Amino acid sequence: MELTDNELVELARKNTDIFGKLVERYQQRLFRYVRRISYFAEEDARDIVQEVFIKIYLSLNIFDGDLKFSTWAYQITRNATIDAIRKKQSRPQTICLEAADVVKIMRTDDDIQVSLETQSDIEKMKKIIDGLPYKYREVIILRFLEDKDYEEIMDIIKKPKGTVASLINRGKNMIKDKFILN
Repeated sequence: MELTDNELVELARKNTDIFGKLVERYQQRLFRYVRRISYFAEEDARDIVQEVFIKIYLSLNIFDGDLKFSTWAYQITRNATIDAIRKKQSRPQTICLEAADVVKIMRTDDDIQVSLETQSDIEKMKKIIDGLPYKYREVIILRFLEDKDYEEIMDIIKKPKGTVASLINRGKNMIKDKFILN
């Protein structure tokens, strides 16, 4: 039987070797999240994730077990990414969305009834998502690519449920409107 995240945290507080299991479980997820919400190159994203795991390790004793570990980890990752964005002057031109990510966003939600039939449609959609204001792009990525529910998104971005719902809805409408207009 696989241990839950919170059980691993409890064990990692007593045995530092166990922390590696949390790193294994979350390293790729958090790396993809950083790449999806930022403009950072792969190496910079890996540095951010490494920094995140150091922060998590140093803060294990203050982790509140009432919160899901994944939510807490995404919160720390989000804050570290935002800090890195503020520090960095120049960024590459596009975010790291793969064609499969774009198709997943479009297929996950019935409200966005857009048919992606060709590679050019997928490229067009990547540009639209890339062009969304950060606050909309972030919640769209959390909801549809990271599969976070509204409660987790609320905890990660520290906004009330109504605001989260509104940001997601506006983001979806922006995507749909821009796709239809182009």
